[in-house]
Amino acid sequence: MSGAPKIDGRNFPAHIAIIMDGNGRWASARHRPRLFGHQEGVKAVRRVVEGAAEIGVECLTLYSFSTENWNRPKAEISALFDLLRKYVDEDLQSLDKRGVKIRILGSRDGLTPSMCALLDRVENQTKDNRDFYLNIAFNYGGRDEIIRAARAYAADVKLGNVEANALDEVGFASYLDTDGLPSPDLVIRTSGEHRISNFLLWQAAYAEFVFTDTLWPDFTVSDLQKAVQAYQCRDRRFGNLGAAEVA
Repeated sequence: MSGAPKIDGRNFPAHIAIIMDGNGRWASARHRPRLFGHQEGVKAVRRVVEGAAEIGVECLTLYSFSTENWNRPKAEISALFDLLRKYVDEDLQSLDKRGVKIRILGSRDGLTPSMCALLDRVENQTKDNRDFYLNIAFNYGGRDEIIRAARAYAADVKLGNVEANALDEVGFASYLDTDGLPSPDLVIRTSGEHRISNFLLWQAAYAEFVFTDTLWPDFTVSDLQKAVQAYQCRDRRFGNLGAAEVA
């Protein structure tokens, strides 16, 4: 464990989602290949997964590979997939022993049978764990997820399992990859970019956002704590009056 101190438990984000960005720029600044940045990014993943559980986060979602990332050079995509395999080989047993339940968000379309088998193994091995929830958004896009959910609902209508006009927000959410998970309270994006990049479009409707200039390989548990503390200063209204206005 990192020894990170507990943060004030009041107004604490149960679910944090992170857009991990800046590996390539981190490597370029050091005149190293992009793969080196991705390798260092994996180290940041380890730090943050362990640190998030330690400071009291219940659920963590990491954006690792988007549907748009297929536009990158084939060599880089292959290297990213190899890094995922390496991470699973080196960390899965430890995560399982620590009670981490891993869910893979995203489509399996376009993935090789061996990659699909790897993702299935990760989920199946940790499916009974309940101490910490780790979601990896892999081959994931928010628009794609919503389209897949809509198609699944339409298929159920055709089969007579549901009524078309019975659809509501709760029912539709059950068709999303995050079914059964709480919506993210806090979304963090690293590297100084200020956009959502097709990430959790439905689920992040009322999330608070924290943007940091820190590149992902440099992101630490201290940075995570600062983001949580910034979140704790927010007045989450969900369309209602704020506390000061009510007073």
